[in-house]
Amino acid sequence: MVLLSAGPGDLDLLTLKAVKALAAADVLLLDELVDPQIVTLAPYARVVRVGKRAGCRSTPQAFICRLMRRYALQGLNVVRVKGGDALMFGRAGEEIAFLRAADVGVRIVNGVSAAFAAAAALGVSLTHREHCHGVTFVTAHTHDHGEPDWAALARSGTTLAIYMGMSRLASLAAGLLPHLRADTPVAIVQGASRGDERRELTTLQALRDAPPVFDARQPGVVLVGPALAEALHVAGHVQPAAGAMAVCG
Repeated sequence: MVLLSAGPGDLDLLTLKAVKALAAADVLLLDELVDPQIVTLAPYARVVRVGKRAGCRSTPQAFICRLMRRYALQGLNVVRVKGGDALMFGRAGEEIAFLRAADVGVRIVNGVSAAFAAAAALGVSLTHREHCHGVTFVTAHTHDHGEPDWAALARSGTTLAIYMGMSRLASLAAGLLPHLRADTPVAIVQGASRGDERRELTTLQALRDAPPVFDARQPGVVLVGPALAEALHVAGHVQPAAGAMAVCG
């Protein structure tokens, strides 16, 4: 059983290991966010679509787990294809635990996560040493649909890569503004690496006051922190001073 990372969309970003796994697949359990043309790389596989997309009817996770177990116990070469990196907010932990409990071996194939594809599109380093000392990956809401600890995230002094926040841009900006400078750079990238990629560069204050309109059903990532200053500068925005992500107060 393979948990395969398909990357952010551009099939050229698939690893060689991923291409080999696809070619050997008997069954392909295909995530909704993956480029549908990926099936051409699995010419002998039965394709089962098990989509999940924000705001749309989704395949229940428990059903997906049972499908994986059923096909794997039949001795078939099953490849579960996930967008981005399978280990980054893709519920892979639940699937791995379920399969191990069923005595099904799991092999993981890593891929490019959306934050890295977004950074490449912007031509910036998420860990520029003049601006921060790391990067933090976080979702815009907790498991129980509450708010993350924005104060703690701001104190981390890292670039924030915020996933699953396209429908709550203003609220996440409002959560960070009490703790970060108003001119802290923000980049929003939707469909990173794809033909319909869209980028918006702004600041925390502007994001709260006038959030750009995105299709919340499409995946995207919000990057926050002074490491994004170079992208703002290239786009013609005023470049914030180094250290703009300092905690207020």
